[in-house]
Amino acid sequence: MPVFINEKNDVYLTLRELLQCRIPAAPPAYLKQLLKKGKVRGTQGCLTGDECLQVGDSIELPDSGRLLELLAVQDAELTPLQVLYESREILVVDKPAGLAIHGSQGHESDNLTARVEMLLADRGQKFKVAPVHRLDLETSGPVLFGKGKQACGRLGQLFMRREVEKYYQALVLGKTAGSGRLDSIVSAKGKEKQARTDFRAIVRNEQASLLEVQLHTGRQHQIRCQLADQGHPLFGDARYRGPCPAELPRLFLHCCRLAFTDPYSGAPIAIESPLPVELAEFLPQVGINL
Repeated sequence: MPVFINEKNDVYLTLRELLQCRIPAAPPAYLKQLLKKGKVRGTQGCLTGDECLQVGDSIELPDSGRLLELLAVQDAELTPLQVLYESREILVVDKPAGLAIHGSQGHESDNLTARVEMLLADRGQKFKVAPVHRLDLETSGPVLFGKGKQACGRLGQLFMRREVEKYYQALVLGKTAGSGRLDSIVSAKGKEKQARTDFRAIVRNEQASLLEVQLHTGRQHQIRCQLADQGHPLFGDARYRGPCPAELPRLFLHCCRLAFTDPYSGAPIAIESPLPVELAEFLPQVGINL
């Protein structure tokens, strides 16, 4: 459950103003609904939003997947764009958790595509770029962009032919099998679709398992949904009833490797992305040391 402590600089703000400052990505209407429904609590119970709190007062917010996404956006905005690989036709950048790939509600001005466009504009490169695949808002890792329409088309064909290897690291509740395959039907954008995922345990104990996961299909929330269905939801995943300890600021899901053959040069390309610091630092909390 997210908790804020009212600080000295905040005593002149109403609670409503304070929440908007602390969660700048949240639409005002969303915060208004949280307050109206009694979802924001202080030491004396539910808060209305018009209070001016004292220094040290705590503010408890609900366990909500949407709220965690909005909180994660703040950290993403502070993360500089990191280029992992680049050629004349290809650009791969590391996406932080909380940063949307495309412009959408709440992410109109700051998203990964906009940052890539800004990077190229600063270089004086005016050709159009577009992401060839996607990662969920709360997931971090490499995202492949094509430089120009033709490059986007050729790279997109690699994904359509399933010629791109995608590996993730995920921390899940409980002790899993040492390895296995998940082959099941998942709900994706209102339709029931087949999903296939392979996994192997990197480290596991009775409390948690750190998995390397390979996707063979690309359904929305595939890893999160399939593992939750097995009784092993991801840490930080409120949507699928995973544990959300205060020490973990985000969903524990990171794309750690993309591998494919360059359709232009024919050379094999493997992009690695190390586990982000905030995830690596949480592992000892569940008895895992890498």
